[in-house]
Amino acid sequence: MKVLSAIGGGLAGACALTILHEVTRKLDKDAPRMDLLGMQAISKGLRKAGQSVPGQQKLYTLSLAGEILSNTFYYSLAAAGNRKYVVPKGTLLGLAGGVGALFLPKSIGLNPQLSNKTLKTQLLTTSFYMLGGLIASFVAKRIDKRKERPLERGRVVNLFR
Repeated sequence: MKVLSAIGGGLAGACALTILHEVTRKLDKDAPRMDLLGMQAISKGLRKAGQSVPGQQKLYTLSLAGEILSNTFYYSLAAAGNRKYVVPKGTLLGLAGGVGALFLPKSIGLNPQLSNKTLKTQLLTTSFYMLGGLIASFVAKRIDKRKERPLERGRVVNLFR
């Protein structure tokens, strides 16, 4: 697949994942708190580098930007190679990302409770990442398919048709 298709799909999956996290955290006390995990990671990295840690709002903004950027590139891997396997790769990447979000925090010195608090939190974490991978896959395939046909002049073209 084309690089722009892969990145477009990755961006769609990353944005969907971030929106799911943000909406869910406002509605459910057991929601995964990947925003706080990201803020912890940035703070820890800055301290180790001897830099000052910015205020909460800036840290939150950096965390969301980092989440979207890193997940965009991660999910874009689903579209690498043969177009036939994009959806299974996206699903597996999402599953791996979700499992990683459950097990990596503790091993790198972050608070594992933010993604592991309850069984519900664990299931939400894993399913959100999997859904992000699926969205990335389908959008990348759709963008790639659209690029095969020239856009119709003077008409709005539905990307999901």
